[in-house]
Formats: sequence, structure tokens, C-alpha cells
Amino acid sequence: MPQTFADIVEQVSPAVVNITTTAIVSRPVNQFPGLPPGSPFSDLFRDFGIPGGPESPFGGPGGPQMQQRSNALGSGFVVSADGLIVTNNHVIEGADEIEIEFYSGARLPATLVGTDPTTDIAVLKVEADNPLPFVSFGDSDAARVGDWVLALGNPLGQGFSATSGIISAKSRALTGTYDDFIQTDAAINRGNSGGPLFNLQGEVIGVNTAILSPSGGSIGIGFSMASNVVQGVVQQLQEFGETRRGWLGVKIQDVSPDIAESLGLETEGGAMVTDVPAGPAADAGIQAGDVITAFAGGPVKDTRDLVRRVADAPVGNAVDVTVLRDGKPVTLKVTLGRRELADSEGTGQQNGSGQPGAPGQVLGMTLAPLTPELAARLQVPEGTAGLVVQDVDPASDASAKGLQTGDLIVEAGQQPVTSLDDLNARITEAREAGRQSVLVLIRRQGEPRFVALSLEE
Repeated sequence: MPQTFADIVEQVSPAVVNITTTAIVSRPVNQFPGLPPGSPFSDLFRDFGIPGGPESPFGGPGGPQMQQRSNALGSGFVVSADGLIVTNNHVIEGADEIEIEFYSGARLPATLVGTDPTTDIAVLKVEADNPLPFVSFGDSDAARVGDWVLALGNPLGQGFSATSGIISAKSRALTGTYDDFIQTDAAINRGNSGGPLFNLQGEVIGVNTAILSPSGGSIGIGFSMASNVVQGVVQQLQEFGETRRGWLGVKIQDVSPDIAESLGLETEGGAMVTDVPAGPAADAGIQAGDVITAFAGGPVKDTRDLVRRVADAPVGNAVDVTVLRDGKPVTLKVTLGRRELADSEGTGQQNGSGQPGAPGQVLGMTLAPLTPELAARLQVPEGTAGLVVQDVDPASDASAKGLQTGDLIVEAGQQPVTSLDDLNARITEAREAGRQSVLVLIRRQGEPRFVALSLEE
């Protein structure tokens, strides 16, 4: 246990900065406080024409507006001698002016280089007469739970402050696709956002971003975006002014134990492909039901691992992707697209053909082939085929696995099903192969998901 953190704080503090932002906001003139529209006093204010009343034309959105300056505080840190500064996107979002206050007390205006709302990272730039003290990124993957860390910043606008704690957990995901948070019990409060999380070597291993707290103050659960994610974002924002992430073009889910058993897999690793819209993966021949086990020469642990590695891969590069198909490895070469463009353009739909028929009971579900009438009611794309779940026995494995009325079963045993005979044939094949479950692909409101249903009587 270290006797003091003073040497590290003295070493890194000149590179930690306070950030003040100013924005011009519009507010109604003479807005009457505290009385919402519909309150018992609404008639009184309306009848007497008191300006700013809850339903007064002078206090509403259409009335006169007053321009006011709004200030906000945050933290950041310098990562290059020429004045490149890293902070959170939410610290500077919507700002008209950004001012940087250094540990020495000097103040400089900053310009925005680029932002990435997905990881809540922003890069700023200041112009200084002399080289600035800066800090370097460390390897967040090498950090271990239990390691000492230091959080530096500007909590609650009180000025420079240092707090210590340990890494409580790693690889936390909150709400973002690319989340990789370090959890720490070092005190983090409002105003610490965008500040650095240091290891005992004085390296930045995280950017303090969020806290979990019922009161709004620190209760020892803080989150810092891992430096190995931040570094890539900073490099792209510095080079392009925006992020350019790789895009494979698949929808995926983790391989659960029952899915692994239904496919005859020895391990649960990899990422199972549930859908392949138009895009790089479809062009390369990847299919729904494939299990991606390796990407660019490295094994794939799970869906989060694949998403992160694809995002880090250069756009336009051709990479080897290994999938398990029918129990055999198949290596395909995929030329990656750009995720940001794919998100703005949307993805394609897969189609099939349906056959009408009577409902029937299978594996605790009442199923009926998808007819044009059912397709219209469920609002599924024209030409889609499958079996509609009309009822689920609450005591069945299908209910335990989350199947619901309105779900559409489009595949079983990795083959299309359009009738009850198709589904029963797949169940028979699975039993004859010694399987304890059959893998089905369902679509719920257009989103695909694989589920392994038990074949036990």
C-alpha cells in the first residue's frame, strides 16, 4: 500500500485542466415560476391577463424570448505539447465558448477538434506560446481489479482536486455499443467529468465519465471509459475530425450453453449471426446461423469482443473471418464498410415465401403458418415466411425462454420453416442426432434472435 500519492499528483497535475463552457439559451420573458399549465390558478392569470402566467401568451413558447448565458464546468487533460486536450462530449456539448484553466492559473480559449457521442469523448485544442505539460495513455487492458487509481479534476466547481481508490471492476457496459468502463470507488462528482483516471505510473487508463448514485453525489461507484477505447477515438478525431469505425454488417448474439449444445459445439465462445442485411458480410457469404469464432486472425470471445474489434479495424480493409457452419470452420474474406455510413443509410430485409395452413401444437406452442392476413396484422415485410406463435404454454420451455404471442419462427435447425411439417421434421432430425434441444430463429418486431428449445417430453 502506497504511503503517499503526492509524488504522482505533483507529476501529473500540470496536465489536468478545468473547463468552463458558455452557451446562449433562450427563455420566455416574464415566465411565472412554479405554476404549471392546468393549475388551479390558470383561470385567474388568464382572466386578469397577468404576463407570464402558466397559460399566458407572454410566458409560453410562442411569446417573447430572452437570451441568457449559461455556464457549465468540467475537467480534462492535455495529451500533447501542442495543446491537444481530451474531455467528455457532454462537458462541451452545445457550447458557444470554451475556456481552459490550467493548474498554473493561466486561461486560454479552446476550439473543438471533434466529438464522439457514442463513447462520450471530445477533443479540444488550445494555442499556447510554449509547449504544454502533458500526460500519456496507459494500457487499460493491463490494469487489474484491486489496483490503486487516482481521479483528478474539478469536482462541483471547487477547483483542482485529487481522490484515490481502487479499480472495483472492469469491462462494465452502461448504455453504449462500444462501452468498456473501468469501475472505481475513487470519489467522482459533478465537475469531474472528462478528467483523467491515473494508475500509479502516472498513466491515464480512463476518462471519468459517469457515476451511479441515488443522491447525485459520489457513493463509491464511478465509471471511467477505458483508455484503450479512448486512444483510438482521439486518434481518429485528431486525424479526421470524426470517427470512422469498421462495419461488418451482421446482427449477432452470444452463444449460450443450450445454443452450443443444440449446434454440437464444444465451447460457448464466439458470436452467433442472427441476421445478415445487405452489406460487407452478405457480400462475403456470411449466413444467419453461422458462429463467428475468429476475426482478423484472433479468436472471438463473445459479441462485445467482436463489436469492439470490428470497430477498431480500418475501414476498407479486407479481413479474414472464420465461422462455424454445419459444424465445420469456414474462412471468408470480408472488406469492412464504415459503421457511421451504415447507421445513416439503414440495412436491408430478408424475404421468403409462406404457405397457409391450420394451427397446431408443437413444443408447448400453438403455431400457425404466416398468411397474408397475419402478415398484415403483425406488420412483417411482404414475402416473409414462417410460423406465427399464437399461444405459449406457461409451463413450457418456450415460455421460460421468453417466446411470446406474435413471435415469428422463421428457422429451425438452421433451415427455413414455412409449415408445421417443416418444424416437426427439424425436431425429428435433432432427436435422431442425439440433441437435447433444437435451435430456432425467431423475429420479434423485425429483430432476430436464436433460441434453443428443449426437446424433452
